[in-house]
Amino acid sequence: MKQDMTKEELGFVFIHGAGLNGGVWDYVVEGLGHPYLKVEYPLRDRNVISGHHLGLEDYVNHMAEQVRTWGTNKFVIVAHSLGGVLAMELASRFTGRVAGFVAIGAAIPKRGGSFVSVLPFPLRAIMPIILKTAGTKPPESAIRNGLCSDLPEEQASRIAAEFVPESRRVYTDRVQASIPDVPKLYVKLTQDKEFGLSTQDSMIANLSADGVESLSTGHLPMLSDPRGVQRILDGFANQVNEGRHPVISS
Repeated sequence: MKQDMTKEELGFVFIHGAGLNGGVWDYVVEGLGHPYLKVEYPLRDRNVISGHHLGLEDYVNHMAEQVRTWGTNKFVIVAHSLGGVLAMELASRFTGRVAGFVAIGAAIPKRGGSFVSVLPFPLRAIMPIILKTAGTKPPESAIRNGLCSDLPEEQASRIAAEFVPESRRVYTDRVQASIPDVPKLYVKLTQDKEFGLSTQDSMIANLSADGVESLSTGHLPMLSDPRGVQRILDGFANQVNEGRHPVISS
């Protein structure tokens, strides 16, 4: 009986950003009150050599299989950072089951674009060269100062130590999926050192967001302000359940 009830409840599918794992959402899902699935990227096993041959489709296939075996029929996709690119493709695989889309400081390219395409110039031009020559794991100092800019030392050290290099192609492969035709919310991170406000404004436009919320955090609000993220998600779920679209907020 409980399983049947879970199938009918609105759930959340969480997609983390580059180098991370589903555990970054642990503080957010604690007491969330909805079924949830923290999907993982491929090659998170430390005994496996990183698969630089994997493309965007390989990542999405890996994630889609996790969703298929999950027992919740209707869900909101919550995507962070690089996860926004993957979320667009994932949503296209589950038309009819996706009930909403929340992008938290996420990269949202136009159809036919890639993660690299959303970056401001000149970074957009030189990033493919950086990926080829330096790989996909930033220096520890860059992780601490950018990704973890507002996190305490202990958390920043753990993120830096556990950062997993992604395949280069996941940054450069082009998205073929369209923006999902569901209620869409963008969560702007006003202290983000990775994606500046102008870049996030471009993502909001690309998403055709129905609503915008802001959090005064750096790039990892699920760690620095998990209750704020949870509050936004609870409110969004209520709006989706009531058939309302989110509204622009601040």
